[in-house]
Amino acid sequence: MADKSVVEKEKGGKVQIFDTTLRDGEQSPGCSMNTEQKLQIAHLLAEMNVDVIEAGFPIASPGDFEAVKRIAQEVKGPQVAGLCRANDKDIDRAWEALQHAEEKARIHTFIATSELHLVHKLRMTESEVVNAARAAVKRAASYSAGNVEFSAEDAVRTRLPFLAQVITEVIDAGATVVNIPDTVGYTTPWEYGQIIAFLREFVPNINQAIISVHCHNDLGLAVANSLSAVMAGARQVECTINGIGERAGNCSLEEIVMALRTRGDIIPFYSDVVTEKIVPASRLLVATTGMQVQRNKAIVGGNAFAHEAGIHQHGFLMDKRTYEIMTPESVGLKESKLPLGKHSSKRVLANRLKAMGFTFSKEEIEELFMRFKELADKKMEVFDDDLLTLVQGDSAEDDMFVVNLIEGSFNSESEAKAYVSLECDGKDKEFECKGNGPVDAVFKAIKEITKTDYRLDVFSMDNVTKGISAQATCSVVLEAYDRTFSGHGVHTDSIAAAGMAYTNALNKIVKWELHQLEVFEKEESDKVIAS
Repeated sequence: MADKSVVEKEKGGKVQIFDTTLRDGEQSPGCSMNTEQKLQIAHLLAEMNVDVIEAGFPIASPGDFEAVKRIAQEVKGPQVAGLCRANDKDIDRAWEALQHAEEKARIHTFIATSELHLVHKLRMTESEVVNAARAAVKRAASYSAGNVEFSAEDAVRTRLPFLAQVITEVIDAGATVVNIPDTVGYTTPWEYGQIIAFLREFVPNINQAIISVHCHNDLGLAVANSLSAVMAGARQVECTINGIGERAGNCSLEEIVMALRTRGDIIPFYSDVVTEKIVPASRLLVATTGMQVQRNKAIVGGNAFAHEAGIHQHGFLMDKRTYEIMTPESVGLKESKLPLGKHSSKRVLANRLKAMGFTFSKEEIEELFMRFKELADKKMEVFDDDLLTLVQGDSAEDDMFVVNLIEGSFNSESEAKAYVSLECDGKDKEFECKGNGPVDAVFKAIKEITKTDYRLDVFSMDNVTKGISAQATCSVVLEAYDRTFSGHGVHTDSIAAAGMAYTNALNKIVKWELHQLEVFEKEESDKVIAS
């Protein structure tokens, strides 16, 4: 066995990426998606070049069936899988949806194998489970011959001799992929690697199938466990965008893919995923489900390529490799961020001001740095618009947009509507529209009035006072011109506070545009004088 492992490790090879965002990922509370949303994500997964898209659980609902069917019909490139239990009804329904993918169709059938599940859930004996698994795979193979996946649910808590027996039987019945899931995120990297190694040694026909792994993140080890399994011989990893899924989620697609890419020196395997699509896929999923990504999330979090500490910023400016092991461009971002905060150095502040078009003497920088530190002690992050205010001062009289009235409501049919009235450069304008919620409707109305459409990066709402007359404070961050602009609003009506915050951010963008125009005109004037 040892010699075989060494040969495989030295040889390396491809690891198939099986994306289950649309099936297991959707099982995350609050992440339900409709057919059109699933199609949009599936098309992007195809652009990413994942090997398999698990499109859903066809028998679960008419909506799930329709989504699997549409993806099988319309999405080209990856194989399309549908999940089903180990019974005829499930398998027949799965094939009914998948048949449109033709040779790209994969039936994925499963049954639990651990004693805990057999006794308390299935109430079956081990021999009954073996017979059911074998029969299910045979039936699936009669439809999608050459592309059948079998999963032994709760495999890591299964007696290893019995697990080996089940895997042997299903491969003999026609399974081409055998999945060894850590259903409840219970195992550890070294233990999981030993399980895979055990199966490679004691399943006589194991070379006739691809070993797949599906890890949950209950102990925060899903990615580490998956990598350990790959090193032990697994050649397919099941994962989801942003790691979404049941309970604590699944192995994160972006993390497993970038680990393979970044640490090829010790993990001699690769995937075919187009990594530049990672951040766009993450953002599409967030926009679709509303489930935000934590800022310190690896690869796709807002802080993944951000450096605030002065020492880190200094090193980064000298050579990016000092504090980055991959480039932001490699995952679909334009550049790293050097957010300004209380830990930032004078040099970083001076560089940022210079990039904004300001030139100051050493003495002026000293004075500005002191004021900057005072501001940074009050704010989590200092944005470019804050620096503009620091340098030029701020006056509401200069605002392009002034809020007259903002109202949001639900009607009896739970339909959200909003009415917004703004003074735009001295002229009153109003608009009424519908949205996915009153805040969404307010933002849409403001966009229509101002003829703007910037990406909303951050939205947060809190009560700053208590009682009947409690005031809500809202904060938003908009992305424009490869920069971020913050806005804040306070009002007894939370919907109005949201609209005020959004308008506040828009005014800062307008002031930035005017400043950039001044910088451009000065540069042009200097060129004329020089000539």
